[in-house]
Amino acid sequence: MDGDTISLANGCVCCQIRDDLTKSVTALLTRPETVEYILLEASGVADPAGIFMTFSDPGLRDRIRLDSVTCVVDADQVFAHPEYPPLIDLKLRQVGFADMVILNKVRLAGPGQVEKGRAWLDGHFSRLRIVEADYCQVPYQILLGVGRFDPARAGLNSHLVERGCTGPACHDDHGPDHSKLFSTWSYETDQPLALEALRETMRKLPGTVWRAKGVVHTTDAPRRRAVLQVVGRRVDISIHEEWGQRAPRTQIVAIGAVGGVDASLLENTFASCISPAAADT
Repeated sequence: MDGDTISLANGCVCCQIRDDLTKSVTALLTRPETVEYILLEASGVADPAGIFMTFSDPGLRDRIRLDSVTCVVDADQVFAHPEYPPLIDLKLRQVGFADMVILNKVRLAGPGQVEKGRAWLDGHFSRLRIVEADYCQVPYQILLGVGRFDPARAGLNSHLVERGCTGPACHDDHGPDHSKLFSTWSYETDQPLALEALRETMRKLPGTVWRAKGVVHTTDAPRRRAVLQVVGRRVDISIHEEWGQRAPRTQIVAIGAVGGVDASLLENTFASCISPAAADT
């Protein structure tokens, strides 16, 4: 262990050293300082099913939750070793468990190879969220903050995402121009949404929409805030504290590929979730 990094190098976290992984995570959770996020980087031959099982362990599942799984695919080498079927099966299994895929090394691979890689992925998985990148440079706004973010900070989160900047190291006068990496769009309404309709429509978002998050005014729990989190193919809606003195209002931010966020489509998508009774008033 070195600072905030723990290395488990004596086996595979999905089988031989699952107990070691459980103990390491438990040790992190017993630290005096609050742990906000744990990132687990598995080897290229890890089976994600075993990792899923680890975080479903009775000793962990009430203290930590698995927010999302991201799979990195080498665009230049995606078709390497076609003569070895088990390796192809493992690739498909890893992608199948992922909520989002980073198609990496796109410049090295070239447009033709990237298109072939995307076609191969799309041919096996529907509505797969694919983020193209070099050196895995993907903004944290897309990858992190998926789960139990503070709904009271939703407005702040929306402002920062639209600026393309989060965290203390990013200021107006420096940092990457994230507007060239992704697009954002926001939706607001005072009319309550039906949760089941929202849940179903979020599962059908276009593959070019990678993330969506925000607070929701619902007909199911009108006095309490609902928190929406969508990352890749994972949709999570949870009920939080009461609105109190604040006026109930839905505020959602969607993040996607540059040119891939269709404002008109998303506007109609979210509007379709407005409760019929509310729409008639």
